[in-house]
Amino acid sequence: MATENLHFHEHRVARELKEKRNQHKSRVLWFTGLSGSGKSTVANATEKLLHDMGLQTYILDGDNVRMGLNKDLGFSPADRTENIRRIAEVANLFADSGSIVLTAFISPYREDRDSARKTISTEDFIEVFVSADLSICEARDPKGLYKKARAGEIKGFTGIDAPYEEPVNPELVVETDKHNIETCAQIVVDYLVEEGIISKTLV
Repeated sequence: MATENLHFHEHRVARELKEKRNQHKSRVLWFTGLSGSGKSTVANATEKLLHDMGLQTYILDGDNVRMGLNKDLGFSPADRTENIRRIAEVANLFADSGSIVLTAFISPYREDRDSARKTISTEDFIEVFVSADLSICEARDPKGLYKKARAGEIKGFTGIDAPYEEPVNPELVVETDKHNIETCAQIVVDYLVEEGIISKTLV
């Protein structure tokens, strides 16, 4: 179908009404970092804190999405770019629903993360760099992927034989090689309070 035959339908229930009902603003927390840095763990711990406050949240996790929506994609640079493009579009829809969205993807290329920011909007996109030294990530190796990459069983593995481009100016940095998961999650929540995204009265 040609795009000129498509027409955007405005919703009768505006995002602002959903945010008012939920008593918080909707945003996309984009957790990025090396495999083993703790992205999914911090995102889940953050969601638990937000959920316990009664806020509307949803997590889009890299592995989970690749098992469904993006199961047709591999790990070539082109497929990684398409993976992030789709996730940005989905995250944008969730933000429009009034949710605080937490995404946990390596998303190794700055260009792809910048594109995601453009899709979602600078106001809504919060880049959270989950920082941990490569040696720490490799020592953790929760999925055994670094071991396989070192053995040559996995090609194009981020941090070993494929690049990870660290964020230049992220909204937030959490250092999982210096703080425990609970502290990192609280740092994220504190940021949301400071930015007026969630109310201080909920904390």
